[in-house]
Amino acid sequence: MPWNVKWLNSYSSHNSQSQKQCKKSSFAFYQAVRDLVPVWLLEDIRTMEAFHWEEGGKVSTYSPSEALLYALVHNHQPYAQYLLSKFPQSALAIPSQNFSCCQSSAPHLAMAVRYNRTHILFRILKAIRGFPEKERASYLDRRGCSRVEGSKTVLHVACELLRPECLLLLLGHGASPCLRDCTGNTPLDILLQQISQTPAVNMRTKFLLLDSLFLFMPQELQFSMKQQLLDNHQHWQDLLGENRFQWLAGLAPTSLFITAMRVLIRSISPEQFPEALENLPLPQFLKPLDLKLKS
Repeated sequence: MPWNVKWLNSYSSHNSQSQKQCKKSSFAFYQAVRDLVPVWLLEDIRTMEAFHWEEGGKVSTYSPSEALLYALVHNHQPYAQYLLSKFPQSALAIPSQNFSCCQSSAPHLAMAVRYNRTHILFRILKAIRGFPEKERASYLDRRGCSRVEGSKTVLHVACELLRPECLLLLLGHGASPCLRDCTGNTPLDILLQQISQTPAVNMRTKFLLLDSLFLFMPQELQFSMKQQLLDNHQHWQDLLGENRFQWLAGLAPTSLFITAMRVLIRSISPEQFPEALENLPLPQFLKPLDLKLKS
């Protein structure tokens, strides 16, 4: 028989029996999501059987937001899709303090990027299409906890962890490539640091990330590493190739192809991204990334 929240909350905050029951039910829910249990059964467990213990002795059921975090960790795509379709606002709301070190905003985007959950990230971005424009922009450009995450945005995280599909999805839905973290670095700075520190590793992926940033960042983007590029001309030209180096250092304008691609891609609204990439008047091999995402 399911335990009752009011009954559990009637115990004092120090009651060990209710705390043990919460831990037991919480772990059972975690295991069920991990084992990719069907959605209907997970919802029965979430709403009637699983509880977690909060500071101050309060007992709570799992919110759609907290359930979505579990779905992200374990890549339970059907459950994530259900939560985002059924509860588009509450699934992306701020979870309780037990699930997030910083209460400034919801951590779902950053977690999707960290775990490279491209399809769930796409579902999240589809869900926020219905948000008011300012709310959507605020959600996309939220900064992580300054103490733990260094005030990084999700674009910083995508560049740091080398997630090209995630980066392009976020840029296409309006995430800003111009924001700086607490050390003054833009996402471009983070990526250039990655290229410099491990130049022989994953260079194709790094160039995919760099080329995606080229398509969305303003022509005169101010970034911290620019002076280093100018001071170490030959080193960076060897790493990036002559064209990329010239563009980044501001020594030459971007190519006609990059300029044309910027115009084409920026003409695609977030509501049509990335599906409308297929309709660009270009041969497939010239398109920036083939995400192969099912709508």
